Amino acid sequence: MKSLDPFIDKLFARQQSNSEFLPDIAETHQLTGRMIQLLFPNNRCDNLEQYRLRFKEARLILERLMVSLEKRLQGDPEEHSSVFFNTIPDLYDSLIKDAEAIYQFDPAVTNLQEVICAYPGFYAIAVYRIANQLFRQRVPLLPRIMAEYAHGKTGIDIHPGASIGESFFIDHGTGIVIGETSNIGNNVKIYQGVTLGALIVKKSMASRKRHPTIQDNVIIYAGSTVLGGDTTVGHNSVIGGNVWLTESVPPHSLVYHTSTVKIRDNKSRDEYFDFSI
Repeated sequence: MKSLDPFIDKLFARQQSNSEFLPDIAETHQLTGRMIQLLFPNNRCDNLEQYRLRFKEARLILERLMVSLEKRLQGDPEEHSSVFFNTIPDLYDSLIKDAEAIYQFDPAVTNLQEVICAYPGFYAIAVYRIANQLFRQRVPLLPRIMAEYAHGKTGIDIHPGASIGESFFIDHGTGIVIGETSNIGNNVKIYQGVTLGALIVKKSMASRKRHPTIQDNVIIYAGSTVLGGDTTVGHNSVIGGNVWLTESVPPHSLVYHTSTVKIRDNKSRDEYFDFSI
């Protein structure tokens, strides 16, 4: 049996070299939750200066996380943090449009606050938009940690590199996968179990567009799979449930999967040609 001490020495030396230094994952999760809480607080803050202080604290956390990535980071951590927080007003406006889209089209919603507080689809979109801003600033690792945190909480997997337009509507959401190079337009609605994926998974395709383009005003119903970087779903199209789509469809298309459903008298059990255990 090998001694543990030499391994500990080697592991410590590797950490000290900083070549594989990782940001604090728990602190990244904390920052993610804090950003949502700052944008949509569920407890009242009557003191404006205290509320400003909370934003400053979040900014310091982000800077501290970026310092741990300084060798991989293009630019100064403080500058990146400043750029990110300057985008918060636009990010908030985008999220309000997302929440309003869910409120407008889901008959089960009673008010906008319900969407913001209780809907996993909105939460996943909110974390995506935060992570996407950092991704576009070429901040390493943090966007993926944030995205996977939301994935674990909601079952919705949105890569922070995906491009998603305004008024995005996710209903139910469990099992949704949106790949890195997906391009989604405005007013798109996606239901549970939808995959926007790659047709071929090869490491050599890492720098190519591998995931589909979904144009404006498209609805994709539950369980459907749309694959391929060359696949475009034209605007104002409807993709029905359980469709497997690997080629482009023009605008105003209706794409659906046909299955056979047989109904017979349950009392008659003489023959079951398609029944097996």
